[in-house]
Amino acid sequence: MQLKEVENLRIDKWLWAVRLFKTRSQAAEAIKKGRVLINGVKLKPSRIIKKGEVIDIVKPPVTFSYRVLGLLGNRQSAKIVVDYVKDVTKPEELERLELIKAGNVTAYRERGMGRPTKKERREIDDFNDAW
Repeated sequence: MQLKEVENLRIDKWLWAVRLFKTRSQAAEAIKKGRVLINGVKLKPSRIIKKGEVIDIVKPPVTFSYRVLGLLGNRQSAKIVVDYVKDVTKPEELERLELIKAGNVTAYRERGMGRPTKKERREIDDFNDAW
């Protein structure tokens, strides 16, 4: 089944359509907070995207990168989405994510644990400086 691609598409709608965010409002909120970048530049949710652009999404402590292969205006099934987006995240970033998931990094704090102690803050800074 061939889907009709659109010519102009807002970045918040594309992020939602290719299933990088669960809702369009979550995508717009991440963009407003400066967590979505193109060429290191912060965007507005109304920014029009083009094929071939690389979009960086910062989800601390990892930055994911995706290449725009096509402009999909409506949300589709996950099987169809792979034709419109390509994950080009650097291997170092994926390795960092695996280290955190494995629990080998003591500097990572779970959400809701409160403020880090002075020692924990130093560990976090040391970890971030190592990358």
